[in-house]
Amino acid sequence: MRDAVHTESGPVQGILGRDRSVTVFRGIPYAAPPVGELRWRPPRPPLHWDGVRRADRFGPMCPQAPTDAAATGVDVPMSEDCLNLNIWTGATCADERRPVLVWIYGGGFREGTGAHPRYDGENLARQGLVVVTFNYRLGAFGFLATPELSHECAAESGHTASGNYGLLDCVAALRWVRDNIAGFGADPGRVTVAGQSAGAGTVNFLAMSPLAKGLFHRAIAQSHARYARDPELRYLATSYRLPEHAEVAGVRYAREHGARTPQELRALPWRKLIDGHHPVDEAVRTVGAPGPPLFRPVVDGWVIPARYEETYAKGLQLDVDYLAGNNLDESGAVPEDSFAALRTGRRASRPGAPPVHVTLEAHRAAAQAKFGALADEFLRLYPAATDDEAARASSAAARDNSRVSTHLWGTDWTRHTTRAVHTYFWTHRAPVQGSSVRRAAHGSEIDYVFGNPAPGTPPWTDEDRAVAGTVSSYWTNFAATGDPNGPGLPHWPAYAPAAGTVMEIGARFRPIPVADPARTDFWIRFFGTQQAW
Repeated sequence: MRDAVHTESGPVQGILGRDRSVTVFRGIPYAAPPVGELRWRPPRPPLHWDGVRRADRFGPMCPQAPTDAAATGVDVPMSEDCLNLNIWTGATCADERRPVLVWIYGGGFREGTGAHPRYDGENLARQGLVVVTFNYRLGAFGFLATPELSHECAAESGHTASGNYGLLDCVAALRWVRDNIAGFGADPGRVTVAGQSAGAGTVNFLAMSPLAKGLFHRAIAQSHARYARDPELRYLATSYRLPEHAEVAGVRYAREHGARTPQELRALPWRKLIDGHHPVDEAVRTVGAPGPPLFRPVVDGWVIPARYEETYAKGLQLDVDYLAGNNLDESGAVPEDSFAALRTGRRASRPGAPPVHVTLEAHRAAAQAKFGALADEFLRLYPAATDDEAARASSAAARDNSRVSTHLWGTDWTRHTTRAVHTYFWTHRAPVQGSSVRRAAHGSEIDYVFGNPAPGTPPWTDEDRAVAGTVSSYWTNFAATGDPNGPGLPHWPAYAPAAGTVMEIGARFRPIPVADPARTDFWIRFFGTQQAW
């Protein structure tokens, strides 16, 4: 696509990718800078520009703790003027109507950028997708709620709500895609939103939001599509807050920063609002896990009208094709070659990090704390007499928890929808930065979806490249048609509540049981004793 592309704000000129058949557009504003009086307000339309804007550099990342920004490995500045997006397209003209994949980064709603090299869309663009990544406001900038901000919103929009500015940014980005993406050779009627971890949580929330209706047609949630009664929803990236709790925490945060009104908060330099630590929501009761991030989405009755259980029970969610799954070595599950190191080392505690149990004492204590009257049955189903047996049993339980929870989520999701759901369990162990070990860790599948080996990791093997080819083909097919299947690929059956299977992808490609029947029955009964989220 050699010519400039016209958008509603003005024309943009891209640059050639590494593969000269792909054109890349970087740093296109999709909303006005959320600065000054626009800080803690819904995003406004982007400003117009004169002449052709050269889209050859990534825009700034949104404000976040300096340690998080360093961890991104991206050499871009940090600024509140961060609401920009990036596009990769292999189209040669606007008439090609290619399917669109809009990627939402994870990072616990406190860190991340659409410019991360893991999300480089060139390989997927070569397979026929138009790929979009973007930034959304993080931490306090994206999710601060106070009574005064809620009243401001009521006066301006009629909705007494605050704390979902980051989600409103996502809606604004999707609206920009709807209104402008056709010029890049894409089909605005075939938009898939995809994300991992907090990005997957955001996909879930968007699929529950009437504000996003008609803006996308398919959804991919990589990790943490969970059953409404799974207690892990308390602290994973799918966790939410209620307005009354969010506003109390927001008032406390404002006073800690010397402000009592929105005007005083907006007068503070943005660097004063970046905390060098990760604030944890101490009001959420968890069992052995750190609390969730303090700043995260709010069930505000507007952006997110209702909780998970009410949404699914009433069929309030969007009727879109859905692909969702979990990973082998996440949510407290770890591979055997890490047991010894985990016993001797000290794990960094981060908001929402699942607990890991690698000793017999910890396995038994965690069972009593989590399962109460069901603890003895749990320990019979996941028995152990040594530390290594306990570590294996604890990891097996974490994996069963994830798979059963996502299977039950699928039952709830499909009760009032007509579109197909596909679920997966990622099992390929990928190379790890600075190590010879391999892990199917949280987020490891991203590199195979995008076809980009993670920076600083050992070179990919032929097996890695083959796995990436299959997985990226599944994702590309799903974005194009709502069905991951295609010529030459192992068949991936659609989700069926009675089937009791999930698609293993990675080490092998095949349907596998969600869990042993006795263990499945245990998890269903345990979830039945838990609070609905």
